[in-house]
Parts: sequence; structure tokens; C-alpha cells
Amino acid sequence: MYMAHATIKNEEGRILKEVSGFEWDKGNKIKNLTKHKVSQDECEETFFDYNRKVQKDLLHSRDEERYILLGQTKYKRLLYIIFTIRKEKVRVISARDINKKERKLYEEKT
Repeated sequence: MYMAHATIKNEEGRILKEVSGFEWDKGNKIKNLTKHKVSQDECEETFFDYNRKVQKDLLHSRDEERYILLGQTKYKRLLYIIFTIRKEKVRVISARDINKKERKLYEEKT
């Protein structure tokens, strides 16, 4: 999936980072697919969900800033994505289906 240039904003609409595409670590890509059945394309689709929710992952941001994204794929699958931004590229660390609590957060804010 191609992302020419985009802005990652939090729930309040504040700009977190400017990005220009995706960067994939082979290990994370395989892990997301084998462990959680989430493809690279599905991960990327959530970043184009108009109703996506993004917030800083304060618990896991010691070495680098990490973010949590709750978003929907084009086939309506709701995903929980952990990502970071390196050199203006989104780097997905982990992706899985959202749980009931996360679904409620996504739905109440859309």
C-alpha cells in the first residue's frame, strides 16, 4: 500500500508525526501473520481508517516513542496496532484483533 505523505494525529487532532510510508521488519511481519493472522496489507489499511484512534504507548516508550492505533480494515476487521516512526516511516511492531474493551473504546469514539 502506498502512502505518499501523511500526518499521524492523536484523538484530539494534534499532530504526532509526519510520515511518508511504511517500513517492515521481516520478523515482525512474519510474527503478526503466523501468531495473529494479520497481514501487512491489513495493518497498513488501518492507518487509512478515518475513525482510527491513535495514542502514545506510555508503557512501552522507554527506548523509542511507540503508539497504539485502533483501526478498521477495508473488510471491517478491527485491529490493535503497536507502531513506531523511524525516519518518517511507520514501523509496525505488533498487530492483533482488538478485544472487547478496545472495541468499546473504538466504537464509542466513532
